[in-house]
Amino acid sequence: MSPPPLFIFLLLLTLTLLTTPTTQTPTTDLIEELIHLRSESRSGVIHLTDHLLTRLTTIPTPRPFSFLIFFDAQNLHSKSELQLPTLFSEFSLVSSSFLTNTQNDDVSSSNDKLFFFQLEFQHSQRSFARFGVNSLPHIRLVLPHVTDLEKSDKMDQGDFSRLAESMSEFVESRTKVSVGPIHRPPFLSPAKIAIILAILAVWTPFAVKRFLQGNTLLHDYKIWMFGATFVYFFSVSGTMHNIIRKMPMFITDRNDPSKLVFFYQGSGMQLGAEGFAVGFLYTVVGVLLGFVTHGVVKIRSLKVQRFLMVFALIVSFWAVKKVVYLDNWKTGYGIHAYWPSSW
Repeated sequence: MSPPPLFIFLLLLTLTLLTTPTTQTPTTDLIEELIHLRSESRSGVIHLTDHLLTRLTTIPTPRPFSFLIFFDAQNLHSKSELQLPTLFSEFSLVSSSFLTNTQNDDVSSSNDKLFFFQLEFQHSQRSFARFGVNSLPHIRLVLPHVTDLEKSDKMDQGDFSRLAESMSEFVESRTKVSVGPIHRPPFLSPAKIAIILAILAVWTPFAVKRFLQGNTLLHDYKIWMFGATFVYFFSVSGTMHNIIRKMPMFITDRNDPSKLVFFYQGSGMQLGAEGFAVGFLYTVVGVLLGFVTHGVVKIRSLKVQRFLMVFALIVSFWAVKKVVYLDNWKTGYGIHAYWPSSW
């Protein structure tokens, strides 16, 4: 007795479904391609092109991932006030730290939930226009549900102050993806540390011998005076701020490129010349105070003492007044002296 035709049809249909290979969706193919492109980058930052951006925005929403874009322009890297190379280095550090923190996750890893891109102006001007970007530095976060790129989340200029840490907080505050701690490279490589230790091992016996004999620079009071003055100037002039943020001493005037700007009005940025000017004024006050308390008191002539004290007070008053004026001009906040009503 032969089997019924319906049974044969169902059997053939089942075998066909089992033997037919499953085809991947365009979204899955795109994610695998992004993972491959990311693996070819040392920091995990993918170079974004107009074609790739079109593919990212044409897949159905909500997308299974978010992506952060750093807008760059090679021809503007020479402008130190923009700090594009530094910011991109910090952006790459966030990307590499994210991959390091998620590479040992389980199957449900979050490293395919966030991708980092670099968009270069000269190669992708059309993409710049789609985002409506007309100034740099600029960072955008495109969430899974966003279809209009101009409405994507923009990182404020003030958030760049803490560099990689602020970028990480910006991503974590708007997505459910954890970037994790930032892994900065060590300041000195093991080879440099070994060389420094070898030099110290050779130099230490000679240094100890001279120190016991009292024949070192540390025994000279003039060196201590100069060092104390330098440390004071270093502290009040914002030198560490200039070094960490790589602030320029001055910038060119946007309205007149032939002019240089040494004092920038606005509390959002401080030029190196501003810090050195204020540091110099503070140092003058500090040196005069030390001179009055340690030098003038040793002078026997009462007239000379009074003259030098009045001179120190006038110069100190002038220096503090200049600092207050500069602060008022820069921040817009006025500082007024308080006089009792009885006066």
